[in-house]
Amino acid sequence: MSRSCEICGKGVVYGHQVSHSNIHSKRKWLPNLQKVKAIVNGTPKKITVCTSCLKSGKVQRA
Repeated sequence: MSRSCEICGKGVVYGHQVSHSNIHSKRKWLPNLQKVKAIVNGTPKKITVCTSCLKSGKVQRA
């Protein structure tokens, strides 16, 4: 499964987790992606979409 939205391109973001003692360790933020059956070019197809695109109505569900 690809880790990016097929509508807006939202993907994994990397950064640091900073503790109370200011120790930095690497971490990543994963987008909330869902596999949905949507209408793409007139045919139903399974695509990976973030929940913000689903809520905003950018995806027409099959």
